[in-house]
Parts: sequence; structure tokens; C-alpha cells
Amino acid sequence: MPSFDYIRPILLLLGSNVFMTFAWYGHLKFADRPLFLVILISWMIAFAEYCLAVPANRYGHEIYSAAQLKTIQEVITLLVFAGFSVMYLGEKITINHLVGFAMICGGAFFVFKGPL
Repeated sequence: MPSFDYIRPILLLLGSNVFMTFAWYGHLKFADRPLFLVILISWMIAFAEYCLAVPANRYGHEIYSAAQLKTIQEVITLLVFAGFSVMYLGEKITINHLVGFAMICGGAFFVFKGPL
């Protein structure tokens, strides 16, 4: 079983991505609200995201390279965003989305594979 040191940055990045996804896209359901208000609320949500992302990267860099951390973050972002767009925004995931996401995950494989 992996040490918690390997899992902690992943859990923190997962939490930070949930906050950031709401900060960036949550307002789309409230298009009738003034833009300045949406920006202010998004900034407040983004603060919570930073409170998780910064320690995730600090702890994570003790174990993972910066490229690996960024790759983990991008894959988590795809997963969180896909779930958010379906469950919160009511959008559908198409085969094109899945193929694109799979290609990004394929790229992640090579980041963790190491030098060839």
C-alpha cells in the first residue's frame, strides 16, 4: 500500500480542483447576476483552492517532480470537470470528449514512465 506521503498531494489537488472548477465555471448557472459580483465570489472560492493547491505542491514536490505534479493536476482537472459539467451544468460528455481525455491520459503515462 502506498505511503500517505504519496496520496496526500493527490487528495489536496483533488480538493483544490473542486474549488477551482466552481470558481471558474459555477457562475455559468447564474448568468443573470452582475459580472462584478460573480468575479468577487469566484475570487473567494479561488482562495480556498489556493489553500489546498499550495500545500499539495509543497508536499508533492518532496516525492514527485514538478512535471509529474502538473500532470497529476491536469488529469484530476479533467476528471473533476467532466463530473462537474455532467452533474452541475447538465451537459453531456461526447465520444470526442472521451477520445481527447484519453489522449491526455496517454500523455500522462509517458510523464510517469520515465526516460526511454
